Amino acid sequence: EFVSRDWSSDVCSSDLYELSQHPYYGVFFILRSTNMSLTINATKREDQGKGASRRLRRAEQIPAIIYGAGKAPSNITLGIHEITHLLENEESYTSVLDLMVGKKKEPVIIKDLQRHPAKNIVTHVDFLRVNLKQALVTNIPLHFLGADENESIRLGAILNQFVTSVEVSCLPADLPTSIDVDITNLTLGDHISLTGLDIPKGVTLTALTHGDIEAHDQSVVAVQEAKKMAEVEDDAPVAPETEVAGDEDAADTEGDE
Repeated sequence: EFVSRDWSSDVCSSDLYELSQHPYYGVFFILRSTNMSLTINATKREDQGKGASRRLRRAEQIPAIIYGAGKAPSNITLGIHEITHLLENEESYTSVLDLMVGKKKEPVIIKDLQRHPAKNIVTHVDFLRVNLKQALVTNIPLHFLGADENESIRLGAILNQFVTSVEVSCLPADLPTSIDVDITNLTLGDHISLTGLDIPKGVTLTALTHGDIEAHDQSVVAVQEAKKMAEVEDDAPVAPETEVAGDEDAADTEGDE
């Protein structure tokens, strides 16, 4: 039987022992950890170059770099398994992370990722230092909710998502991991624009800070009528038959050979 309990408050040692004995200990730990900061460990790196990077990867480590906040860049090394596990959490891409380099902790965000083109494993990470007292600018994903409950969509309309992420400016403490867009009650022909998004307090959409809000208030999502397949086929342009000069001569030459 699944037993529900609120672990949001501080846990004393006896509670922690009781929790560890529960068959759903792992589930509780995940729920608890979602309210905690995300941490990634690193070590300083002296060696550079392709050869050094290959040696790191053979040792199940990858190169990374920290820069920004008016400080000199610093080369570091990450454990491939730890960073892979961290990136399985979608929030890690848009959260302020605690980067531990030895005993020193720095607040950072992931600025760039490089992956192996065939294996899709992380090969390099760029971290941007964050000043907790200064606003940062970054992209936040949009999560569209309510499509399954939308009556128009259930009757055959389609949902067009024109924007899937937005650039925001805010203090690191106010940085959302995502912005929800509820499309449950949109009817055929309705849309939601940037000004219609439910933006958290302390967060600003940079697109709407350029003076003329109306000119930059683009559509984010709309419920529209689906075209019938026959109409799509009729509207599709037919490619004209073309002859490339020299094709016939080339064919004749091949025949002669």
